[in-house]
Amino acid sequence: MDDPLYLLAAIGLMALITGLLRALPFMAGHWLRHHPLVHKLGGSLPMAIMVLLLIDTAAGQAHNHPGLPWPEVAAVAMVALLQWRLKHTLLSIVAGTAAYMLMLGG
Repeated sequence: MDDPLYLLAAIGLMALITGLLRALPFMAGHWLRHHPLVHKLGGSLPMAIMVLLLIDTAAGQAHNHPGLPWPEVAAVAMVALLQWRLKHTLLSIVAGTAAYMLMLGG
């Protein structure tokens, strides 16, 4: 394991793989821009990621206080309703966060 040639080969291989992975989006850019799967994922993946983050955060915060997770449910419902009606993301998030903090008394 202390062989310098082995260490240099391992570092060189890691550098090559890292470089190729970083260059891949540029080399495959034309294919990525025109592929229907990429367009479909671009339309649905951001929302799916936000929903997963929301569920994870709400579930994690619900464990921090006794009782049922009503503050989390109410805040999520408020954000969803405001976003659905007003379509103003920043306002929805700020209002939901403020309401959640007020419900927790902080």
